[in-house]
Amino acid sequence: MATGRSCGAGTVAESLCLQVAGRETASRKNRGTLGRLVGALDAVLDSSARVAPFRILLQVPGSQVYSPIACGATLEEITQHWDWLEQNLVHTLSVFDNKDDIASFVKGKVKALIAEETSSRLAEQEEEPEKFREALVKFEARFNFPEAEKLVTYYSCCCWKGRVPRQGWLYLSINHLCFYSFFLGKELKLVIPWVDILKLERTSNVFLTDTIRITTQNKERDFSTFLNLDEVFKMMEQLADVTLRRLLDNEVFDLDPDLQEPSQITKRDLEARAQNEFFRAFFRLPRKERLHAVVDCSLWTPFSRCHTAGRMFTSDSYICFASREDGCCNVVLPLREVVSIEKMEDTSLLPNPIIVSIRSKMAFQFIELKDRENLVEGLLVRLKQVHANHPVHYDSSPSDDDMTSSVFYSTSMCSDKFGDLEMVSSQNGEEREKEKSPLPHPEPPTAVFQQSGGQSPDSRLSREQIKISLWNDHFVEYGRTVCMFRTEKIRKLVAMGIPESLRGRLWLLFSDAVTDLASHPGYYGNLVEQSLGRCCLVTEEIERDLHRSLPEHPAFQNETGIAALRRVLTAYAHRNPKIGYCQSMNILTSVLLLYAKEEEAFWLLVAVCERMLPDYFNHRVIGAQVDQSVFEELIKEHLPELAEHMNDLSALASISLSWFLTLFLSIMPLESAVNVVDCFFYDGIKAIFQLGLAVLEANAEELCSSKDDGQALMILSRFLDHIKNEDSPGPPIGSHHAFFSDDQEPYPVTDIADLIRDSYEKFGNQSVEQIEHLRCKHRIRVLQGHEDTTKQNVLRVVIPEVSILPEDLDELYDLFKRAHMMSCYWEHPRPMPLRHDPSRPYAEQYRIDARQFAHLFQLVSPWTCGVHTEILAERTFRLLDDNMDQLMEFKAFVSCLDIMYNGEMNEKIKLLYRLHIPPALTENDRDSQSPLKNPLLSTSRPLVLGKPNGDTIDYQKQLKQMIKDLAKEKDKTEKELPKMSQREFIQFCKTLYSMFHEDPEENELYQAIATVTTLLLQIGEVGQRGSSSGSCSQECGEELQASAPSPEQDSVFVETGKTPQDPRAFPEAGEGDWTVSLEHILASLLTEQSLVNFFEKPLNIKSKLENAKLNQYSLKALEMSHPPQPELKLSNL
Repeated sequence: MATGRSCGAGTVAESLCLQVAGRETASRKNRGTLGRLVGALDAVLDSSARVAPFRILLQVPGSQVYSPIACGATLEEITQHWDWLEQNLVHTLSVFDNKDDIASFVKGKVKALIAEETSSRLAEQEEEPEKFREALVKFEARFNFPEAEKLVTYYSCCCWKGRVPRQGWLYLSINHLCFYSFFLGKELKLVIPWVDILKLERTSNVFLTDTIRITTQNKERDFSTFLNLDEVFKMMEQLADVTLRRLLDNEVFDLDPDLQEPSQITKRDLEARAQNEFFRAFFRLPRKERLHAVVDCSLWTPFSRCHTAGRMFTSDSYICFASREDGCCNVVLPLREVVSIEKMEDTSLLPNPIIVSIRSKMAFQFIELKDRENLVEGLLVRLKQVHANHPVHYDSSPSDDDMTSSVFYSTSMCSDKFGDLEMVSSQNGEEREKEKSPLPHPEPPTAVFQQSGGQSPDSRLSREQIKISLWNDHFVEYGRTVCMFRTEKIRKLVAMGIPESLRGRLWLLFSDAVTDLASHPGYYGNLVEQSLGRCCLVTEEIERDLHRSLPEHPAFQNETGIAALRRVLTAYAHRNPKIGYCQSMNILTSVLLLYAKEEEAFWLLVAVCERMLPDYFNHRVIGAQVDQSVFEELIKEHLPELAEHMNDLSALASISLSWFLTLFLSIMPLESAVNVVDCFFYDGIKAIFQLGLAVLEANAEELCSSKDDGQALMILSRFLDHIKNEDSPGPPIGSHHAFFSDDQEPYPVTDIADLIRDSYEKFGNQSVEQIEHLRCKHRIRVLQGHEDTTKQNVLRVVIPEVSILPEDLDELYDLFKRAHMMSCYWEHPRPMPLRHDPSRPYAEQYRIDARQFAHLFQLVSPWTCGVHTEILAERTFRLLDDNMDQLMEFKAFVSCLDIMYNGEMNEKIKLLYRLHIPPALTENDRDSQSPLKNPLLSTSRPLVLGKPNGDTIDYQKQLKQMIKDLAKEKDKTEKELPKMSQREFIQFCKTLYSMFHEDPEENELYQAIATVTTLLLQIGEVGQRGSSSGSCSQECGEELQASAPSPEQDSVFVETGKTPQDPRAFPEAGEGDWTVSLEHILASLLTEQSLVNFFEKPLNIKSKLENAKLNQYSLKALEMSHPPQPELKLSNL
């Protein structure tokens, strides 16, 4: 018996019957099991399979044919299949009017799902399954990309065109997102470069609850009904992120080694990169750290007296553990700290255990490890390598009573122990450090100032002692080295504020800067020696900011503190010239120096700039802008009323930018801001996000009533300036950050501990994975924002200087940029570093070479000369390449086009003239190697020509008068162009003949140019026969005048019976003696109205632009499929 199920899609129920056939009925359950559905679909096509008791059938009303869609062994299973169909397929059917179209769409979708599932299973078993090879062949045939465009993966899906879904295949390649559909007799092709994507997001439309939306400059495209939408979206995110950062952010971005060559990128590489990125972000490890394995396991946690389930991450230099329950327990074990890794006896209670022992006499027990043998073998190999590269020295000096761990040290004075309650190291240790230290002032500047602040109230001191006691109790139970158990308890201690005496050491441990410090003995001292005394732009910027760094603090009111700050900043700039020095680094470094020794402060700065705040401190502060954009989204999510009131959150983000760049140090009293830094070193950027939200929430009511950005700035500045630290043991340091401190009435004070506690309680639920996902999403927006800014600035400079319409310039810029991008996609070696430099002025950021220019010239230039076009393009490029660097900027490209399209006739002729003299025309020009040994064009034709109607035209008077007029009008300040030799003139004539080809007035133009050419050849002969050739138009005119006593008897125009057989007329060696000037050529051309009409007729660039957009890719693909020989060779499309 067949039981019908509601389609839930309006008119669909009338046009289509999807039925469930079964033996019994039961209640439906809302769970989707797509994998099992596809398995059921596959079983449907298998004729040998046993008939399932439950099936979903497709029937077109009026037809007796039923098509099986899915089957299941139980009613629950078939119900789950139906739920998926309702959610992903049924709602889309309402857009079809024809019943047969609906049936065709459903069958096509089902077959595509089966094919995709089959290919996925094969991909798991084989590196390059047959299905992938088939997809690759189809991809290449359908989109005609060069071979260098590698296909990464493909999926079956629907692309929505308006309200109509088009079933087809989505292809993801290294540079493009492509979609192909052939449905109901209509073909649809989409090609979207990753660099054109402005937004990539998961959303919903009228018919589906979950789609992927691709937003470009002009369109939005929705893709849906994927087999595994999560996987597809992550793959899109990875490809978009890698491609945009590789092509648009090459200032600081370093790809993983496996992704260095884009043509070798695979789906597996991208999945590994995503896992690597998460691993490094979660544990805040160096970018060079490469993940080797992730395995499920359990770790013995003595504080809870049980094994905690989680995952072990092993990399080049670390073993890390993260519990399944977020925040329950994390451990970071640098291999440098590890003494041994041993396999223990396998028992029922402790399956597959290993013991990792560290130098501080602690041991970590991991159990339930799969593939234990290979895991331990790999760890031991890397352990041996780490110890060989960075040998560890042990300190045999006696430790304090409360210390149970052995202590190691190197010339970097790094110690893993804390000493007594006040964290004062032993006297022997101090003496040894003083002997080994290459620096004059290794101690923190606050060592003296904090003790001199003894006037603090007893209550504050007692609270500080209580904190120290709590921390020491915690060390006993959870560990006191970098390998400590990191739990929710330690987070609460950090939120209360780290005691002053422990702060520097804990910052080192939480950031793992202590490992860098110990691994690089003597590194900082060498940097200081190499960098000090050097003078450059960076050192000048550092010197300018030294006295602006915490000027209210006593430590930086003398040369001792200033000198330490100078050494750290200069050493870091020397270490990392890509970053060098950026404003706000001075404030951060000065605070680090207050709580850490000089060398320790240097490695803390390294940790912050290179790991914890990636891409923050560079020319464009991309990282900070990305986090600002993430912060805006978090405001919309957590504080919707505030977001609604402040329509433009970018204004609020500009206020909060300093919060992120200086970790609140520049806008909050120092004794309060250091508590924020405590949280930052423990929780990373998450702490800044949640504190920023807490600050906005505390002021939400006032901000919602503010009238403008200035008032909002005043509200926030006043609030932040009145945040106090009641537990600070030292005297408050005066703040110079307050903009509005002249309040008439007292402003309420907020305690930093309360604010931090609120931030954790209300906004602390953001995970590292969520933040990294948001960063990836908004990095696209920020990078594209920079691209748009660059474009607008370039156009703003160019628009006043040309006559091309702004909308046409906009399209020309896109074509120019795309030409650059295509060379980055497929050319080897990739020219990107030379051509795209975000640190250069806007107009110089994108440049193209001669080959890219030739493509564009052929596509958009009105001067098409058949096969001669490529030669003219080469000469144009040489002419415009002023600095001879083989690269051209957009402004030069557009200025040239503007003359071609909108210039007056004399400007166009002048450009043509310049294209046929050096430097545009060279001795090695491949079309100019035919010196004239005999005259190619006769000079014996009379210059008094007859017209068909019997009239005659005498060019004598016209030519003389025009030469005189041009000479008078010529700007005396303009540099005179050199005269054109006979060889150059012949090339000029060949170009003109080529330009007239296929013109409607072709015959008349050929006759006119023949007349003009004859005239100019005779002018050149006159100059050659004269005693000296004239240097300007006026002299030429006088020479013509002198040679003719009367206009009717001018020797130039009446010598029709003499043919210049004298070899001196066209001598090979003396070819340069024959010359004509620009004025001669222009005056001669002006005598022919057809030529004047040709050069002055209006030209429309829009049709060329439309054609260029359609053919730019095909032209590049054609060139790549037929690589040029030593010289550039283009074909006409």
